[in-house]
Amino acid sequence: MNSEQLRDMAISALEDVKADNITILDVREKTDVCDYMVIASGTSNRHTRSLGINLSAEMKKADMMPRVEGEEDGEWVLVDLGDVLVHIMLPEARERYDIESLWSAASRD
Repeated sequence: MNSEQLRDMAISALEDVKADNITILDVREKTDVCDYMVIASGTSNRHTRSLGINLSAEMKKADMMPRVEGEEDGEWVLVDLGDVLVHIMLPEARERYDIESLWSAASRD
């Protein structure tokens, strides 16, 4: 599966559980860590955890082994899919850390 397919699969899984404000950053020209960052918001700690769990489960169905961090408290859940990093955050955390501005030179899809 290429990084674009992986990105699209992640977005679909997030949309299935009603993620808010999904943003895609193309960071291929900025870092070797990943090709895309997907940033989404949840409405509560429970919702962000649910988004991370659902995304992880969907990726496992596709024979992937996602790595998940932060699901204990749910303020910021990171799902590492290799070429795609998915940040699922509460709106307050998203505003505080402002990942979009940190990567502002990256093109948005």
